[in-house]
Amino acid sequence: MRKLASIRKISALRPIEGADRIEVATIDGWNVVVNKGIHTVGETIVYFEIDSLLPVREEFEFLRKSSYKKLPDGTEGFRLKTIRLRGQISQGLVTPLSVLPVGDWNVDDDVTDALGVTKYEAPIPANLAGVVKGNFPSFIKKTDEERVQNFARDWETFRKFRYFVTEKLDGTSFTCYLRDTDFGVCTRNLDVLRDENQTHWKIVIENNLEEKLKSLGRNLAIQGEIIGEGIQKNPYGLKGHKLYVFNIFDIDRFEYLPKVEKMEIINSLGLEGVPVIWSDRELPLTIEDALSLADGKSVINDLVDREGFVWVAIDSPERISFKTISNTFLLGGGE
Repeated sequence: MRKLASIRKISALRPIEGADRIEVATIDGWNVVVNKGIHTVGETIVYFEIDSLLPVREEFEFLRKSSYKKLPDGTEGFRLKTIRLRGQISQGLVTPLSVLPVGDWNVDDDVTDALGVTKYEAPIPANLAGVVKGNFPSFIKKTDEERVQNFARDWETFRKFRYFVTEKLDGTSFTCYLRDTDFGVCTRNLDVLRDENQTHWKIVIENNLEEKLKSLGRNLAIQGEIIGEGIQKNPYGLKGHKLYVFNIFDIDRFEYLPKVEKMEIINSLGLEGVPVIWSDRELPLTIEDALSLADGKSVINDLVDREGFVWVAIDSPERISFKTISNTFLLGGGE
C-alpha cells in the first residue's frame, strides 16, 4: 500500500529567489514549499504526499480555502495536489511530529492510518463503477506504480541497470483474470460482476478475452489502461474505448511476466501494448532529470500533454519499476 503519510527527514533547504517568507524543503525526491526559518536540515518530520486526503482536524484547517473537498459519500477532507508558489513547484505537506498520536515512531514508518489519511479518488462515473462482486483479488498485484520521488535513496543502485520505458496513459485501470475456472474483471480497487453496459466488461466482450485467456491454459491476469469517451474527460479525443496492456501477471507464480514473454502473449491475444518510448535506455543522472523527461506530448495524440512514463528494469535480478509523472500534466489539473 502507498505511504501517503510517513515519517521522514528533511535532506536539504534552499531559498526561493525573491521570496522572503518561504523556502524549499527536500524530502527524499520531493520538493515542498515551507515557511522560512521553521525547519532545519536533518529534522524528522511527517511528510504527506500529493493525492492525500487529510482528515478535518484543527492542524489542517489552514488548508480549507485551497484544498477542502466533500465527496459524494459525505467524506470530507483536504486534498493535496501539485501547486506552484513563486515559480517553485511544491508537492505535498510537511508538518511537525506533534500531529502524531503518542507512540514509538521511527523514520520511514507509515503513519497513513494513524492520522486518518486516505487517497483522494475522483468520483467514479456510472459507466465505470459496475456492481461489486468483491474486493480486488489478493492473488494479483495491483497496478499502481510507486512514484520516482520515493526512490531517492536507491537512485545510484537503480542507475546500474537498463530500462524499458513506456508512456503512462491517462485513463482507468483494467484487470481481467483467469484462475482455474474462475474468470473475473476488475476496476482499480474492485472485482465487478458481468454487465454488458459496464466499460471494463465491454472491453472483455468486444475482444473475446475470456475465451482467449482460457485458450492459453494458464492462470494469468491481463492488466492495462482503458482510455476514451467518459474517462478522465477523454483527453486523447477518442471515439469509443480502447485498451492498452502494460502487464501480464502469472497468478500461480505471483509475478509479472518478463518483457519478451509478455509481448508474445499480448500479440497472441490480438491486443495492443502501451506505447513504448525506449526499449533499452539508462536512467538519467538525477531524479529531477527523470521528471523533466516526463514532460512532453502523448504518442496517442501529439496535441495532448502526456501523463508521464513507467520505467521497468530489464537486467536487474529483482523487479525494479516506478513512474515519473509530468509536472506539466499535474499542474494542468491531471490526476
